[in-house]
Amino acid sequence: MLGAIEAGGTKFVCAVGDETGRVIERIQIPTTLPAETMTKVIAFFKKYKIDAIGIGSFGPIDVNTDSDTYGYITSTPKPGWKDYPFVQEIKNALSVPVGFNTDVNAAALGEATFGAAKGLDSCLYITVGTGIGAGAVVQGRLLQGLSHPEMGHILVRRHPEDHYKGKCPYHSDCLEGLAAGPSIEERWGAKGIKLVGRDEVWEMEGYYIAQALMQYILILSPKKIILGGGVMNQKQVFSYIQKYLQEFLNDYVALPELSDYIVSPGLGDNAGIIGSLLLAKNALEEQE
Repeated sequence: MLGAIEAGGTKFVCAVGDETGRVIERIQIPTTLPAETMTKVIAFFKKYKIDAIGIGSFGPIDVNTDSDTYGYITSTPKPGWKDYPFVQEIKNALSVPVGFNTDVNAAALGEATFGAAKGLDSCLYITVGTGIGAGAVVQGRLLQGLSHPEMGHILVRRHPEDHYKGKCPYHSDCLEGLAAGPSIEERWGAKGIKLVGRDEVWEMEGYYIAQALMQYILILSPKKIILGGGVMNQKQVFSYIQKYLQEFLNDYVALPELSDYIVSPGLGDNAGIIGSLLLAKNALEEQE
């Protein structure tokens, strides 16, 4: 049996399941301070005899196995979690192999294996919610260099009608600072779910996301782009993304039909937790 943790800024999803992506039980735990959250996480897994755990975590995190701080959450603004030794805490408590990556890389792995990109050796998974992040599978492997991708913090051109300062505590008006859920709420004075009929909201959102997709396409050339997260539950934004992406690319590169190329997660809200089960599977295989 495998364990999985999808560690988000607002909640932890914990599950037990197997390498086929089958989830036997799952729970949600609010993300508060580490001591409180992790006590509940560890108590859940101690009910089962698990062979390995996979963690897909909010970041930034240290994924360099040669680093002294491998397995840490590093420079997050989330109170209490900066420089937190996530992997070591799980190993100390449960004594099992641990697979560790970003929540979006875990989701990309899940979608590439069982979801919207099944059968492809390349995909990009982007979440647009409390923050913006992206994970990539390239030639069948999760993309990693000096560290993991941080695609939510690229710089974008401002929409001509946007005078909002930006919400990112590090870069102010990067993509996340202009297009994540909290920036929508602060700019327009209400959460996205209460702005459904405001076309100007979703037109601006599509303008920013399309710029990001243009850059990702030109650099990574993914075979499928999957857009998840709470903001993307507003399906009306997809048409604006397609419109602006065509405008920005201006026929420079050939793409498949955009409605088939830029899609919602095939695994729905389970992409991250199923991907984390696969991280656990990989960790177990590496130890054996």
